[in-house]
Amino acid sequence: MRHLLSIADLDRSGIEEILDLAESFREVTRRDIPKVPALRGKVVVSLFYEDSTRTRISFETAAKRLSCDVMAFSVASSSIAKGESLRDTVRTIEAMGIDAVVVRHQAAGTPRRIAGWIDAHVVNAGDGCHQHPTQALLDAFTLRSHLGPRLDGAHVAIVGDILHSRVARSDALAFAALGARVTLVAPPTLLPSTTAGWPVDVRHDLDDLLPDLDAIVMLRIQRERQAQSRFPSLREYTDRFGLTVERARRLRPDALIMHPGPMNRGVEIAAEVADGPRSVILEQVANGVSVRMAVLYRLLAGGATGFGGTGFGGTGGADAPGGETTGRG
Repeated sequence: MRHLLSIADLDRSGIEEILDLAESFREVTRRDIPKVPALRGKVVVSLFYEDSTRTRISFETAAKRLSCDVMAFSVASSSIAKGESLRDTVRTIEAMGIDAVVVRHQAAGTPRRIAGWIDAHVVNAGDGCHQHPTQALLDAFTLRSHLGPRLDGAHVAIVGDILHSRVARSDALAFAALGARVTLVAPPTLLPSTTAGWPVDVRHDLDDLLPDLDAIVMLRIQRERQAQSRFPSLREYTDRFGLTVERARRLRPDALIMHPGPMNRGVEIAAEVADGPRSVILEQVANGVSVRMAVLYRLLAGGATGFGGTGFGGTGGADAPGGETTGRG
């Protein structure tokens, strides 16, 4: 496996392998100098055709902590403004000598298309309404940190704009692959025309579900992807599907509250809930670095064959996640 394009590319053992490796890298991120020379000399390009804060910075931080050289591509200042095609752009970048491309694009399927054009490894950082595999991995990693190494039997609800959400698609596949029961909650107008093939239940009433949940993932309304309004008003949406303070009280005391960001406070989630003691939203952000370090390492480490290779053997050598680094005592 040369690329990470979709969560569907991984089975349960493949997901668990990455999450186990991310545990080692989380220890690295907690050091005074959170860096290892595991991928020294490798070149990673972040190719983002859509605005991003969390994902882009997370990937670039992960690559730097593995000692990669990082090239940040800016669409606004590139030859794309002069009419250069996507294919010419990525092949030009590859000609400069790179090892991996992290791609975000507004069109579904673009990372897979790029993977067919170049020899470098490709990681999908979000393509349209299709997939966001590393977000699903970091969400699963966060769940495991609190619920235990196995998610069998856990009940997770994903609430909000399912129709336009690549996170919902990837999360549902990842959580179900790890044994969790997944329920999608949204008004009918914010659901795909069919969920056949999705390993999920579908509900239109959030209130009855709350006491049964181990975790709830709130999604924002993606107004930038909607040509027309799909509900009467934001106020009515919040009244029926928002995680208000009152609804949060109906969750079990140990239930986790998650959000992939960015949040629309006061719409899908109350500010007091987002900042409350059961919220793990900032923990998700922190875990994203460790998970993306694991993904890059699996793809780029010498001797590893994608996610199926041996890669990190836990030997504690200087290049291993648990090994010592220059300047460390």
